[in-house]
Amino acid sequence: MTAQRLNGRDLANQLQTEIAARVSQFIDHTRTAPTLAAVLVGEDAASAVYVRNKRTACKRVGIESRLFLLPKSTSSSELERQIEQLNRDDEVNGILVQLPLPPQIDAPKSLELINPLKDVDAFHPHNVGLLALGRPRFLPCTPHGVLQVLVRSGLSTAGKHVVIVGRSDIVGKPLAMLLSAKDSHLGPEMANATVTLCHSRTKSLADHTRSAEILVAAIGRPQAITAAMVQPGAVVIDVGINRTEQGLVGDVDFDAVAQIASHITPVPGGIGPLTVTMLLENTLHAARLQRIERGLLSE
Repeated sequence: MTAQRLNGRDLANQLQTEIAARVSQFIDHTRTAPTLAAVLVGEDAASAVYVRNKRTACKRVGIESRLFLLPKSTSSSELERQIEQLNRDDEVNGILVQLPLPPQIDAPKSLELINPLKDVDAFHPHNVGLLALGRPRFLPCTPHGVLQVLVRSGLSTAGKHVVIVGRSDIVGKPLAMLLSAKDSHLGPEMANATVTLCHSRTKSLADHTRSAEILVAAIGRPQAITAAMVQPGAVVIDVGINRTEQGLVGDVDFDAVAQIASHITPVPGGIGPLTVTMLLENTLHAARLQRIERGLLSE
C-alpha cells in the first residue's frame, strides 16, 4: 500500500480563491478591506518567515496587512501598549502576536490583552472557553486546517478513533475539543470522533497510536512517529515542522509511514499552508463581527 498524499498547498490555493471572493464582496459592501496587524518582537529568523508568508497570503486574497516590528529588548509593558493601541484602532480587525516571544515578556498576559473580537489566533481565554462550550467565535487556525484537509478529501471523523499525539494549547487540546463535539461548522460528519489525547507521560504510546483510524502527530519531534506505530490503512496527519540538517521534516517518518497508511500529509506542503489560510478566514470573520457590533452591518 502507498498512501494518498494530501496536498495542503493545492487545497490552500483553492480555499484562498474562495476567501478572496468573499473578501471582494465584503469590500464592495463596506468600502473597506479587512485588516490584519502582525506584531513581531525580535529577529527570530523562523518567525520572520512565518510573518512574511502570512502577509503575502493576505495580499493574495485582498486583506490589508500591517507589520509592527519591535526590538528584541522590548519589555512586557511596551508590548502591552502596542496591543492596546491596536485594540483601539477600528481599522484593525485582527491582531497577531507572533510566537515565540523573548523570555523577558509575559506571553500569556500579553496575549490575553488582545480584544477577543480581534483574537484571530483564537488564543484568548474567552475564545477558548467558547470553543469548549461548542460555540466557537473563531476556530484555532491549525486545528481548522486539519478539519479542512479531512473534509475536502472526503474523510469523515464521525465514529472514528482519532489519536492525537501532543497536548499543546495551540493544536492538541483544541483539536480534541473540535473532533469530540456533537457537531461542527462542517457538519456532524466532521465531529463525533472518539478522541485519545496522548502526551509525553503517556505509557505505551505505540499501543495507542496503532489503534488510531486517524492519527494526528503534533509533538515537535522530528520523525518521532515510525511505521511500527501506525495501523495499516490509517489516515496520518502530520502537524510538525522541524528544522534539521536535512531540511524541514515533520513529526512522522514520512517515507516509511507512507508505505502503510491510506492517506498522509507531507512536510512541508501539508498542514502549514492551511494554517495560514485559516488565519485569513478568521480575519474576514473578525471584520464582519466588529462591523455588526458597531451597527454598521446586519447579521
